[in-house]
Amino acid sequence: MSTFYLTLLSMFGILMALLTLSLQYKHLLSILLSLEAVTMNLFILMFSLSANITYSGETSLILITLGACEASLGLAILVAVIRAEGNDYVSSFSMHKC
Repeated sequence: MSTFYLTLLSMFGILMALLTLSLQYKHLLSILLSLEAVTMNLFILMFSLSANITYSGETSLILITLGACEASLGLAILVAVIRAEGNDYVSSFSMHKC
């Protein structure tokens, strides 16, 4: 019964993170934070759904490792964009001159 509420809460968290991603896309940092929220809620959802499966610990460990790699790569891209552009506005990304 407790996993039902955890599953419901993580699904609500995924929907809210996707809603935030679709509504606040002005800064690259807000996009990265929304993607990280989706990753963490997916981790919680997968962990709560696979509570009775033998390989749930290994699968959850792989997902949290990939989430950490995604976060570090996103921050590296954010630092590189801020150094090159001077800001992190998403609208300035398409203004590059070829």
